[in-house]
Order: sequence, then C-alpha cells, then structure tokens
Amino acid sequence: MSIKVCFLPDNVTIEAEPGEPILQVAERAGVFIATGCLMGSCHACEVELDNEETICACISSIPGDQPELTVNIYDDPTW
Repeated sequence: MSIKVCFLPDNVTIEAEPGEPILQVAERAGVFIATGCLMGSCHACEVELDNEETICACISSIPGDQPELTVNIYDDPTW
C-alpha cells in the first residue's frame, strides 16, 4: 500500500512505502531537508507532520497507518 506524501512549503507530492525513511523519500522527490548529526540529536532535520507532531526526519520513517501524510519542512537559516 503506497502512501501519498506531500512536502510543504514547496507542495511536492510523491508516493512512498510505509517504513521508507523520510529523508530518502524527500531526496527522491527532489526536496531538501537540512541534516546535521543524522542521529536525531541536533534537530537540524526537524519537520512537522500534518497531525502537528514534530519529528527528526533523519531517524523517522513513513508511517503505515494513513493513506496520506503532509511533511512541513521548516526554513531554519541557522542550518
């Protein structure tokens, strides 16, 4: 079952598989998510999901419990 993932603010949509790493999905979609440590400690890759949950994209994957997911990428000039 594919999940429709929409990356904001660019409004780029791509199909992804549940369990696929969010960073890989973003890369496939041509969307840049800033990263730092790649371990979830520095929070450079922090994004907000459509349910207003904030996660670190580097250690998170596409959930399989919904048909669509919106990932809002913050624009942080310090990264």
